[in-house]
Amino acid sequence: MNEMNYCNEVLVRLEELLFHELSGCAAWKTELVGVDFIQSKNIQGNTPDEIIQNCIREIKDSGLVEEMTYEIGGRGIKLELKIKGCVHLPKEKRLREDGVKPYICPLTNMILDQLIEKFSYTTAYTGEMKIDEKTGECRIRSAIFETPEMIGTVSNWDEE
Repeated sequence: MNEMNYCNEVLVRLEELLFHELSGCAAWKTELVGVDFIQSKNIQGNTPDEIIQNCIREIKDSGLVEEMTYEIGGRGIKLELKIKGCVHLPKEKRLREDGVKPYICPLTNMILDQLIEKFSYTTAYTGEMKIDEKTGECRIRSAIFETPEMIGTVSNWDEE
């Protein structure tokens, strides 16, 4: 078993355990999975676009994905990532086989973390993960809010 297979197996077990966790408290901390990697890099930028682009560059250069693009928008920030050739795709496949809908994307967490760190935003969440195992592509939709008053303002992502 190579290192990436091992890593994905560990993540599968973590995600399954948190999915079945009874108190519901641990699942709220899943946005921290993966952030240590990006925090160890010197991500710079003065705008959300610059931060996102620099995170993507670091993620791609590290070999974690083949391709990664993004769109931002919405009332607040809607972040939509399109990822192809992610090293975590086997994790998603295994979770589905085990009856768990994937809900943790370490790569998305990395970008959201840097936006929160650099701009002191209040909170973020990943609301939708669409994974196509046949094409090796994922689309992840997340929201990030500058202030507590903005929480919940992104309501219909398909119209924005």
